[in-house]
Amino acid sequence: MSLRRIDRAVAGYSALRPRLVPATEQFVADVTATIDEAGINYLSVTGRTKSVASFAGKARGVLATSPGDDPLVAVTDQVGVRVITYVQRDIDAVADLLAEQFTVLDDRDLGVETAAAGRFGYASRHLLVSRSPGTDVGYEPLECASVQLRTVLQHAWAEFEHDIRYKGTVPPEQVPDLDRRFTLAAGLLELADREFQTIRDRLQAGFGTSDVDTADALDPRISAPELATFLAGRYSSAGWSRTEHYEWISGLLLELGIASLDELSAALRDVDSAAVTDAMGYRYPPGAVRRLDDDLLAHFGGAYVALHGNAHRREALDARRARLSG
Repeated sequence: MSLRRIDRAVAGYSALRPRLVPATEQFVADVTATIDEAGINYLSVTGRTKSVASFAGKARGVLATSPGDDPLVAVTDQVGVRVITYVQRDIDAVADLLAEQFTVLDDRDLGVETAAAGRFGYASRHLLVSRSPGTDVGYEPLECASVQLRTVLQHAWAEFEHDIRYKGTVPPEQVPDLDRRFTLAAGLLELADREFQTIRDRLQAGFGTSDVDTADALDPRISAPELATFLAGRYSSAGWSRTEHYEWISGLLLELGIASLDELSAALRDVDSAAVTDAMGYRYPPGAVRRLDDDLLAHFGGAYVALHGNAHRREALDARRARLSG
């Protein structure tokens, strides 16, 4: 391994990194906006620009195993984005959504790979995406991001395991027992993930037939729990949306003069929701709030686009109206 080549690679990355920081921030903003616009439920979207020290370590590994490679191209997680969801189904939805918005250069589901080997352990889906369109796109640091998708429980396991193993404090004689316990914990968490999905599915199915009375007498909007119950009944196949998204679209409803579920039902009575969703041509399952957003757009048209609360996304709404009319 040539130390001079490592030094050159690290120097090149040090010079590039100040430009990668705003690129990371923009990717986080774009991924967040994309998921929010789709109405998919999630816990957090965060990002990080790889440190110089971390890049140096990976560059050494690249040149040790593939001396002909350029670390500035071979190290593809210089810009990193992490999306944490609540259940596995939402990871799949986010992955489908990102495939629609970006060019996917690589897609690895490490949980599937681990299961295929008959083991329990690290579970995380990694996408390498690029802003550049086309089929022959290569890795460009400023145009690409490594996007990591995990459930809350997968993230907890991975962070704890990384913290323990990489601190180098485990005596060698305890490693076999440690491995066994991590494997046991991974299996239990996989089971818990499945149970959380079942809990959500059952609650969602029940929401459509239950009554919720949590309205604030001082707030004229339809409350988030009321709206969640209504939408679960209208869009039984749609996933949950974030709590703040129900509150946000309640504000849009109030701008339309809709302050009760009866008024909302009347406004949507003649809207063919299935046809609206088909016209949109989604490659991912849109969340309940996005389904409502589409139906309101179909019913109110330009008046909906012109709402004050939609000022920040009028261009996107106009593009969706074109799909409806096309």
